[in-house]
Amino acid sequence: MSTQSLTYEKVLEMFEVSGREFDRRMEESRLEYNRQAEEYNRKFAELVEQTKETDRIAKTNSHDIGKLGSRIGDIVEHMIGGDNILTQFQALGYDVNDHYRNRKFGIKNTKSSGQIDMILEDGDVAILIEVKTNLKNADVLEHIERLEKYRHWMDSKGHDKMRYVGALACAVVEDNVVKFAQKKGMYVIVQLGNTVEIVTPPKGFKAKEW
Repeated sequence: MSTQSLTYEKVLEMFEVSGREFDRRMEESRLEYNRQAEEYNRKFAELVEQTKETDRIAKTNSHDIGKLGSRIGDIVEHMIGGDNILTQFQALGYDVNDHYRNRKFGIKNTKSSGQIDMILEDGDVAILIEVKTNLKNADVLEHIERLEKYRHWMDSKGHDKMRYVGALACAVVEDNVVKFAQKKGMYVIVQLGNTVEIVTPPKGFKAKEW
């Protein structure tokens, strides 16, 4: 087995190789650090832009919600304005002459409480109207629950002789939802431009009374 003596030149060569390897690794580390720093800065810039976009969307939604509330208010105003919904219900045989808006009932913050957007009355019959921008089947069912709660509340106040009829007013509604509401015995009122009108009930329709 041969051996090789470790000379000064060999030692110096070994240090030179180690130094070059060290420099190479340091350069790789520096490049990797710069790459990661650039990636971090890129992602941070994207996050800043996303935050700006989120703020913009939030402001837009806030504006749209305000417009939505205004649209619902428009429906109500048209209902009691020039195209008086009282007249249309009178044509259907309801001698309604009085109307009330946003009537709250029940004990506040309990399951028995609620609010009726509009009530039309003629003495012994009241038409309870819920106003929606875009009417869905779920809104119909929710209004039925509201009518039942209002019925129980008024009975507890000694107004058990009153009869209550349900109606839903909206700006947008699909035909199948109209049919669903009418099948449940409720009237549907739609906004058409600057007017509102009761959708003609189908043959054999009979309004349900609560």
